[in-house]
Amino acid sequence: MILERQNVLNLKKLRSQLGGLENRPAINELAKLIKMSQLYQSGQREISTKLENLDAEFQVNYDYNPIHHMESRMKDMQSLLQKAERKGYDLTAESIQKNIYDIAGIRVITNYLDDIYSVEKMLTHQTDVTLLRRKDYIKHPKASGYRSLHLIVKVPVFQSTGPVDVPVEIQIRTVGMDMWASLEHKLRYKTDANQALVDKYGDKLHDYSDELEKIERGMQEIHKDLI
Repeated sequence: MILERQNVLNLKKLRSQLGGLENRPAINELAKLIKMSQLYQSGQREISTKLENLDAEFQVNYDYNPIHHMESRMKDMQSLLQKAERKGYDLTAESIQKNIYDIAGIRVITNYLDDIYSVEKMLTHQTDVTLLRRKDYIKHPKASGYRSLHLIVKVPVFQSTGPVDVPVEIQIRTVGMDMWASLEHKLRYKTDANQALVDKYGDKLHDYSDELEKIERGMQEIHKDLI
């Protein structure tokens, strides 16, 4: 039973409201983009469900949940088209699907460092999940100090016309890494602070990233000794 439905655009209503405009190329392309958005939301739900099931199984088998929480996000149409334009891609559903892999995303927040790779292994070992790309910013942090494991996987979504493979971006990181990343993002993109202040706090955050990594490894060892 579906208790809550998402308010998605309906093609039949859209064409009715637009009347004679429906045959124009731009309107037809908009219809394709709406279909694409629905498809990618479905892919996102498929991966979210798999992760929830794996976490529940882990709880049953080991009395422990590796996943602290998850956050899902979909690129809105405006930011998606802006990214395509910035990258020099055609502003079509076909071009966007071919070139942009982070339309649908899931952020998985774990309790400990080892949980990151446990979640990755459990998910990517499923027969219907295919790993497309992998970037390990934990073993190889960005210059800023950013740490996270980035995966792009594809999963089949079963539509009325048959299965369609959909890519989904997954970012896996600890609670500490997520707190750090949120603050660093705010510093870089969500503040009006002058550049000198940004540089000052950027250096501090870089140092804190190294300290946080040591602390999390220490806490990991304590956790292992207690289970």
